[in-house]
Amino acid sequence: MRAVLVVNPKATTTSERSRDVLVRALRSEVDLSVRYTRRRGHAMDLAREAAEEGVDLVVTLGGDGTVNEVVNGLMAAEPPTFRTGDTPAERLPALATVPGGSTNVFARALGLPREWPEGTSMILEGLRLGRSRTIGLGRADDRYFTFCAGFGIDAAVIHRVERARRKGRVSTPGLYLRSTVGQYFFASDRRHPAISLERPGEQAESGLATVIIQNTAPWTYLGEREINPNPEASFDLGLDVLAMRQLRVASTARTVTQSFSRNPGPRGRQVLQLHDAAEFTLLSARPQAFQLDGDYLGERQKVRFTSVPAALRVIC
Repeated sequence: MRAVLVVNPKATTTSERSRDVLVRALRSEVDLSVRYTRRRGHAMDLAREAAEEGVDLVVTLGGDGTVNEVVNGLMAAEPPTFRTGDTPAERLPALATVPGGSTNVFARALGLPREWPEGTSMILEGLRLGRSRTIGLGRADDRYFTFCAGFGIDAAVIHRVERARRKGRVSTPGLYLRSTVGQYFFASDRRHPAISLERPGEQAESGLATVIIQNTAPWTYLGEREINPNPEASFDLGLDVLAMRQLRVASTARTVTQSFSRNPGPRGRQVLQLHDAAEFTLLSARPQAFQLDGDYLGERQKVRFTSVPAALRVIC
């Protein structure tokens, strides 16, 4: 089996020594080539090139941002040979994800441990046993995502955290909490919701303040604690949506609390939920912060979301 390991050398939980250990472990099972990212977006190019070379497996070592880039590279590839009628999952290399970031939501959603040594052991076992599954993806305009997207306040929080990290701050649950409080109270127009959601054949939903989209559950983690706005979201179904109409303090606090609980999802008059949606479009009267898989992508006023079933085969 030919494989390519795409390494983000800035991955927060690995060192050069640990990467060497990982490479030796993988080479015990596969014919491995190692490629390092040098800039943002480079993992996308490396993954596309690997797929077009006809490799059987692409392994990532990095966080969710690296995984997202690799997935987009794979989905954009034109493999050298495939049969007419093959699904993307059948014609593309399989994907394996070694946790190397600070949160690793995608890897943990696949049932992998949070730490990279345990995750590597499970991947090696999956390779030996031929254990894999096919998952669906989400797509926002022309870009794919694996587990979540956000339009509004959650994306603005991610932007704040990214700015803090560029200044040398460490990504911690406390940093996210402080960024969320600052964004909510001091940088959000909570009284004038500007977002609308449109679906084919359905009446538009307007007056939305912020929107969370999930392709699986959980949405993210705060340390070890799952945050689950849409607990029924699944790789095997369409997209799930939670939108809040007005960000009033009481209703927002209740929704956040419900997202931490084990009960089935937030409820209330200020909440709009969709389950297993095939497609919808978000529009806004003013630019909104936008994120995919925890990666801030700037501001948008319109994004079309679609579910892409059976898109990718993953080792788990």
